[in-house]
This record gives sequence, structure tokens and C-alpha cells, in this order.
Amino acid sequence: MTSVLLIEDDDRIRLSLSLALEDEGYTAHAVATAEDGLAEQRRVAAETVLVDLMLPGMDGFECIRRLRRDDDVPIVVISARDDTHDIVAALEAGADDYLVKPVAVKELAARLRALRRRGRAATTTAPAVRTLAFGDLELKPEAGEVRLHGAEVRVTRTEFRLLCELADHPGQVLSRQQLLQRVWEYEVGDERLVDVHVGRLRHKIEDVPGAPRHLVTVRGLGYKLQP
Repeated sequence: MTSVLLIEDDDRIRLSLSLALEDEGYTAHAVATAEDGLAEQRRVAAETVLVDLMLPGMDGFECIRRLRRDDDVPIVVISARDDTHDIVAALEAGADDYLVKPVAVKELAARLRALRRRGRAATTTAPAVRTLAFGDLELKPEAGEVRLHGAEVRVTRTEFRLLCELADHPGQVLSRQQLLQRVWEYEVGDERLVDVHVGRLRHKIEDVPGAPRHLVTVRGLGYKLQP
């Protein structure tokens, strides 16, 4: 049974979401603070973490950053804060997705199923390991490796899937909606998910993130990986 860690300080929301997740077939581990959440994740290694931003003590942004330091677990923010600054800040901290309260349980369950499928795909090993080279940038999709100048680059699961999707279409422009459908498996979604993850990738695979050579923006159309 898939385990989910819920970090939410509102007792009513924490209880209702925990029960709803268990009804959907998940094992829910629920805590009220970021500090307890970090400790619980070390203990149970949940397959997905749900984080509120407005937490007592350590806030959700710092909680995400600390989770992301040594864990590539999928992180979904669930928050009443819906302005662009907060959404972008949470994604830049390391979250994979963002849902605004009140959360529809069916939508949350669909997002979690998509995360699980993406996780399984990322760990599936093909018989032959390909190397896709883009100058000094190399990807091994089946081995889950990214290298720049020969040194391994640490990326999250979502960043890796995004990079592989672009690498499978070298020089081809993919729109934000195409990337949402292929990487996040969302028919309709927030395009800021794509933009922020592209920005995070550029800081990892570009020598000068502000003047990218590999992951290029085609204004008004989308993104491409230069062959």
C-alpha cells in the first residue's frame, strides 16, 4: 500500500484529508509541524509528501528545502495561499506540484496517481542503456543519470523526466501544455509548473543559467533542448 506523509497544522483538515486518503487506498502518516514531518519522513520514508506552507515554527518553504536536500521524494504543496509569488517560491524550493485549498480529494488522488506512475517509469530499466549527448551535457534515461562536463548532476524525478522528454525530441519545440501532458500527465494544468522546473534545471545544467546553451526558450512557443 502506498504511503503518504501529510504535514498540516489545521486539525480538521489534517483529519479529513487523512481519512480521505485512506479511503483512496493510501497509508496516511499525518503530523502538525514541519519538524515532526522531517522526523517522520526519516522514519517511514513515505512515497509522497503533502506540505502546507503556513506551519507553526518552521514554515513549509523551509520544510521543502530540507526534504529536498537529501531526498527526491515527490512533494505536493497544499495551501490556501494562491498568489503567484507563493506558488513560484514553493516550486523553486523543490516542490513538484501545488494545489490550492480547499482541495478536491478526487483531484488530489489523481495527482498522486500521476506521481506514482512517473516514479515507476523513472525506475524502470531497459535492456540497453542509451546515452544522449548534447555537447558537454549527457543523459542516460534508463540509468537515471545526468552529467555535465563528466560530473554527475543531481536532479529530482520531475526534473529528470522533463529533461528526458526534451532530450527525446532534440531541437524540437515542445509547448508548455505538451510538457504538462507528457511529464506531469495533466490534461489541464498550471504552466508555471513547467517554467519553474525549467528554471531549476538551468541552474543545474547550464554554465550561465541566464544565457542557456542547452535548454532554450522559443518565445511564444515553448522550450527545446539544443542538439
